[in-house]
Amino acid sequence: MYRLADVKQALTNKTPPAAFRPTMGRKGWATGMPFLLPGLIGFALFFIWPFGISVGYAFLDRPVGGSFVGFANFADLLTNRAYLLGLTNTLRFIGISVPINLALSLGVAMLINKLPRHKELISLFFLIPLVIPSGSMVSFWHSLFALDGALNGFLHGFGIERINWLNSDLAMFVMVLIFVWKNLGYNMILYLAGLSSVPRDCYEAAWVDGAKPWQTFRHITLPHLMPTTVLALIMSIINSFKVFREIFLITGAYPHPSIYTLQHFMNNMFASLNYPRLTTATTILVAGIAIFTQVLLRFERKISA
Repeated sequence: MYRLADVKQALTNKTPPAAFRPTMGRKGWATGMPFLLPGLIGFALFFIWPFGISVGYAFLDRPVGGSFVGFANFADLLTNRAYLLGLTNTLRFIGISVPINLALSLGVAMLINKLPRHKELISLFFLIPLVIPSGSMVSFWHSLFALDGALNGFLHGFGIERINWLNSDLAMFVMVLIFVWKNLGYNMILYLAGLSSVPRDCYEAAWVDGAKPWQTFRHITLPHLMPTTVLALIMSIINSFKVFREIFLITGAYPHPSIYTLQHFMNNMFASLNYPRLTTATTILVAGIAIFTQVLLRFERKISA
């Protein structure tokens, strides 16, 4: 039996007494490891081991019988015009598409959360893009944005000249649109889960005090959604690299320079069997994502503390 003082301490302090802290003894490890071991073996065999080999290639001049060259591949990559173009476009795309996607996802989630009924049905509508294969949508996007496509035909009816959407600076707009269409439903579900965890008492107290909707959103909704926003931000950045499939199938290996991304660069290096440059770019990308993720998680813990 726990003492009353221990219970009060557990309820009032952020760090509960030792008696309330979850522990796992030898019996717990012995029971859980058989379930964890297959997944850990598969992850190590198909992810950790290949990535470790690729990191090793980044320090060699060639993959077969290569010599150690230190950081020469990294220095060469950072002066490569194609790589710098892909890096610049990728960062630009992330900086545009991710904030738009997060804002729209949160707005849609808040609207659905206020509906009295049919929430599940409307949510399902936004989740449909997640289950549609990328290849099946290529013909739709191409017929929509092609020079003689449906969108130009519609604009031409109003006397507007045809726009080369896929071979001009406006190609970035197409890329952002495809990303938002594909990923809005995923982040919307995350935000719906986060909104359901916001205490109702906080809103009621704000209404009693005469708080306006914007004040309620700023001081109650956003702070409670901070963990959800960090998770959605990380997943959006990771998913932003997956839009390459649609863009590659629509525009090919060498698209307009405004949408030439890191994925195009690495795909072309793989096609030309330039493994040292490919693995060097991969190593930098993985390291950058890992560092950025850790910074976000530390920031989220600091804010939530």
